[in-house]
Amino acid sequence: MSALQNNCTQREVYERLCTRSEEHQFTSNVHKKSSMQHYVSKKPLQSHREEQTLVCDVCKKIFKCPSALKLHVCSSTGEKPSTYDVCNKTVMMSGNLNAHLHTHAGQQPFTCGICKKSFKLSCALKLHQRTHTGEQPFRPFTCHVCEKSFTWPSQFKFHLRTHTGERPFKCDVCNKFFRESGGLKAHLRTHTEERPFKCDVCKKFFKQSGTLKKHLHTHTGERPFKCDVCEKSFSTSTTLKLHLRTHTGERPYKCDVCNKFFKQSGTLKDHLRTHTGERPFKCDVCNKSFSRSNTLNMHLRNHTGERPFTCDVCKRSFKWSSTLKLHLSNHTGELPYECDVCKSSFRESDALKEHLRTHTKKWRYKCDVCKKSFKHSQSLKYHLRTHTGEKPFTCDICNKSFNRSDNLKLHVRTHTGERPYKCDVCKKFFTQSSALKGHLRTHTGERPYKCDVCKKSFKRSSTLRLHLHTHTGKNLFTCGVRNLSDSQVP
Repeated sequence: MSALQNNCTQREVYERLCTRSEEHQFTSNVHKKSSMQHYVSKKPLQSHREEQTLVCDVCKKIFKCPSALKLHVCSSTGEKPSTYDVCNKTVMMSGNLNAHLHTHAGQQPFTCGICKKSFKLSCALKLHQRTHTGEQPFRPFTCHVCEKSFTWPSQFKFHLRTHTGERPFKCDVCNKFFRESGGLKAHLRTHTEERPFKCDVCKKFFKQSGTLKKHLHTHTGERPFKCDVCEKSFSTSTTLKLHLRTHTGERPYKCDVCNKFFKQSGTLKDHLRTHTGERPFKCDVCNKSFSRSNTLNMHLRNHTGERPFTCDVCKRSFKWSSTLKLHLSNHTGELPYECDVCKSSFRESDALKEHLRTHTKKWRYKCDVCKKSFKHSQSLKYHLRTHTGEKPFTCDICNKSFNRSDNLKLHVRTHTGERPYKCDVCKKFFTQSSALKGHLRTHTGERPYKCDVCKKSFKRSSTLRLHLHTHTGKNLFTCGVRNLSDSQVP
């Protein structure tokens, strides 16, 4: 085919590839005429459509109309005759070029008469209208492996690669492979640092148009995707899709090592690294490695001091969005997580989960030595060292040993004098983040730990634990010499 491309004109390519008979390239069975005009003119051919036959001489594929044959020839030769001067992109059909022009003009000329949503293509509008009529979506392409159906052949082709593992698009910089060209194109921007998509509101730049589209919702507050079960709204269809799995319980992604299931493919990918030990994301400052890219991004803020999340009420800034969300409840008083058993409310989902275990007494990880149960596997691992006496972490300065690395890290600060955690209000420094967190409550007046008996609140969990003994009547401290409780000592 390369010889044809290099040495033949477009007309000669058509004449060599396509034949109707040994004598003529294109022949109407009725008119018995032979010329390229039959290829260009559709009327005489359409009147005899059932009889006409156009055959590709290379692959013997049969076509009923010249336009279909022309498109097939272009796909065979790689020719894309329609070109746009702005981006020099080429397409095989003029209709595709017109659709592509909308991406530059920002036009979405096809509007839904019911919800006023706009689309670039008329076919996309037709598919959308089925969501209003209740008509089943037209999905003619079905995967023979998992029976999933698709509307577009490109979607189907991309999906098949999830089964075959095919990744035909390679990055020439880092040799990473991708399933689709768009994924490669977006990845290349991590090397070039190109951010071609700009927010007109805050002038922020983004690497992908989809990320810009999601970002714009932060300005408009728009949440167009609504859950039919709980009426909750979302800014993206993907977020809604993931949310629906909390209702259905669907976990379609399975780990082949431990047979655990996950709601998201990305979560499965992160989980697999717990088996492989892979930590591909490395901090350039301290060389610490991480299994997830977002964990690295969060870690980098410890070096840069960046606090991108700001409270609109008191203007206080935070490193993490989750911390800001938790902080906002100090202003609103909102306690969105409620216990179905005792109706106690909590600001955090983790706090509710921990509270629920006070009702069920269910802990997942159990010590085989003393039968004590733990919430986390890491907590059990630390606990086992109290039985074995293992202290694998040693201070290089005084040779003191510890059973946990974080305890060693805190100990080293007694030698270095390091106090990395600073209070933004009074400029006081602390050796531990938890100490800073507790200190900040002296400024905010926050008392997050509440007694379920008398509803009294406390700044620290340890103070709440001490307080609970006033209800149980149990004496917490006992004299080991006289075997008298502290209340009995004069």
